[in-house]
Amino acid sequence: MWFFARDPVRDFPFELSPDPPEGSPPGPWVLHRGRKKATGSPVSIFVYDVKPGAEEQTQVAKAAFKRLKTLRHPNILAYIDGLETEKCLHVVTEAVTPLGMYLKERVEAGGLKEQELSWGLHQIVKALSFLVNDCSLIHNNICMAAVFVDRAGEWKLGGLDYMYSAQGNGGAPPNKGIPELEQYDPPELADNSGRAVREKWSADMWRLGCLIWEVFNGPLPRAAALRNPGKIPKSLVPHYCELVGANPKLRPNPARFLQNCQAPGGFMNNRFVETNLFLEEIQIKEPVEKQKFFQELSKSLDSFPEDFCRHKVLPQLLTAFEFGSAGAVVLTPLFKVGKFLSAEEYQQKIIPVVVKMFSSTDRAMRIRLLQQMEQFIQYLDEPTVNTQIFPHVVHGFLDTNPAIREQTVKSMLLLAPKLNEANLNVELMKHFARLQAKDEQGPIRCNTTVCLGKIGSYLNASTRHRVLTSAFSRATKDPFPPSRAAGVLGFAATHNLYSMNDCAHKILPVLCSLTLDPEKSVRDQAFKAIRSFLSKLETVSEDPTQLAEVEKDVHAVSSPGMGGAAASWAGWAVTGVSSLTSKLIRAHPTAMPAETNVPQRPVPEGHPVPPPNPVPATPTTSSHWETQEEEKDTAEDSSTVDKWDDEDWGSLEQEAESVLAQQDNWSAKGQANQTVQVSHTDHKSLESDWSSWEAEGSWDQGWQEPNSPEPPPEGTRLASEYNWGSTEPNDKGDPFAALSIRSSTQDRRRLSWPGKSVRSGGGRWRPNVQRRRRPRAP
Repeated sequence: MWFFARDPVRDFPFELSPDPPEGSPPGPWVLHRGRKKATGSPVSIFVYDVKPGAEEQTQVAKAAFKRLKTLRHPNILAYIDGLETEKCLHVVTEAVTPLGMYLKERVEAGGLKEQELSWGLHQIVKALSFLVNDCSLIHNNICMAAVFVDRAGEWKLGGLDYMYSAQGNGGAPPNKGIPELEQYDPPELADNSGRAVREKWSADMWRLGCLIWEVFNGPLPRAAALRNPGKIPKSLVPHYCELVGANPKLRPNPARFLQNCQAPGGFMNNRFVETNLFLEEIQIKEPVEKQKFFQELSKSLDSFPEDFCRHKVLPQLLTAFEFGSAGAVVLTPLFKVGKFLSAEEYQQKIIPVVVKMFSSTDRAMRIRLLQQMEQFIQYLDEPTVNTQIFPHVVHGFLDTNPAIREQTVKSMLLLAPKLNEANLNVELMKHFARLQAKDEQGPIRCNTTVCLGKIGSYLNASTRHRVLTSAFSRATKDPFPPSRAAGVLGFAATHNLYSMNDCAHKILPVLCSLTLDPEKSVRDQAFKAIRSFLSKLETVSEDPTQLAEVEKDVHAVSSPGMGGAAASWAGWAVTGVSSLTSKLIRAHPTAMPAETNVPQRPVPEGHPVPPPNPVPATPTTSSHWETQEEEKDTAEDSSTVDKWDDEDWGSLEQEAESVLAQQDNWSAKGQANQTVQVSHTDHKSLESDWSSWEAEGSWDQGWQEPNSPEPPPEGTRLASEYNWGSTEPNDKGDPFAALSIRSSTQDRRRLSWPGKSVRSGGGRWRPNVQRRRRPRAP
């Protein structure tokens, strides 16, 4: 039977990279890149080849092997594995780069910031303090070649070849025999008389001074060059001079040197060093301290190195969320760091955490996720959105906190393209219908309408036909003026999705009724929309062959670009609508939208007309909206750009943090202050298949016009009888000015026709037009 000797190098779980060595620093070792065979994770491998006649160097290498294996410290090169044979020594450590090579690469890429150098030197001094004060060891080889940098930019102390005990029980210091290393020895070592009095750290602190000089000025040509600080920062020069002083007794202990540099105004007293020190001790910090730290962290991340954020800050953020109590405060810095990751890294590290966060019951966490969704939505695939995220997000539609409901509505703009048929066309539409009809906050109803207009092109043809006309028609009868304006703009933004029959019979009658709206902004938008729809009808009337082209999108499959042309001329977002959202809810956080002198819903025959409800003492006046609309018109008349993305939503989340800290009493207060109830009528739904929806959420419920409108009051004159082109001076001003909203907590002033009742058929207010005689011909 034959037995073959096993090759230990071949069986070693790590292998060298075929690339050339990263460097051959002064000493017996050669640094190679490598990887673990099982996982492919990168490592660094220090290789020493045993040569005959070099027994002394071999003993030095073996001693370094032993020291590195037994010494464990965050700032000392981390040992992973090793291999010792008769021919070679292999020492496997974490993946690192020699400091000299790292500095050269960073200078070529744009240079190192002073704060990065301050933290790197801080780590080397801290490692030196550990060796001298805790282990009573003299490193004896502090220089540029003994320092390495990991992928996070952390500096690690290596080069343990010539280390010896400070207590003298290990024999004399080993002989280096390498001129490149001996130039860093302090001058007192050349004095063989033994008269020089020094501390155990004196020699290493001199070498630390040499390292500082090389970091800022390049390789040290000779010891005499240490007299000139060169490019060393002024805040570090006094402490540097202590290190390279001729008297070894006066050289400071490494611990005291750190303390001096971290004093106010010192070289190591900066935000970057403070952040690193906190991260090193984060496990023992109090929860209050962690909360404050993560809240302030995102402000500083922009000035921190990218590698540091990816490889040191990110793991701490993930750990804080997974095992700590940091909560929602980690989200902002987490997504900020996520920008530095590749798509694959983002999927592996961030997305699993995000999916888990959406299932949290913490309200602050939920609203922060909704606010920051734009930063991670592109990394979410459709199955994840539909099965793990959307089911949790929809709970926000039913939340008692208005800020969460509003932010949930806005998030649908980002989620809609990734939702499947059932979630988008059924589930989401039910929630939108309920919000538009039942929500007590006018701004939320308005934003629901706006959002529906933006995602309308994603709906399938059947859903578009059932939902859009009914939804926007309902919005035009909302007591909240911005909601009515949003309804008009909804029609305009989706005008290519309606048939000519719907335009003529369903949409134009609704828009025409808004030409008498009390708000000038609503009237102006209504006239613009009417002109647009009339233009389309006129085009088809002049050339019927254009019908197919005009209606090409009506039955088309859902497409994100179908509504783009419509949104461009509409200017989509109404100036002032979004900005008022937060203001109005802060002023009236729980009140239902009060009725004012605005279009009212019709009352079925046989039912008594309900008495007027009290009106809040501080309603929204028309003058504000007129001012906003005048400013809007100036920029919009000649603009063909969709201004939706430029608008400030005016969201409620600015108040969310203070609100979330209180009890959830939105619902209770809303019932106490409620002034308007959504009435249900017995009118037949426009589409039969829509009637299967829940009563409170049906788009068509309660908003249809009466079948037979009431005839005009007696004395009403035809439009042709008025002298519209008269040049007579008119001191009455805008006839619609009388329609401004007037509020009173006791009663409502109503406009009336001479000798007629307050309301006309259909429940709309009509202006009090005075009779004027036709001027006689000369």
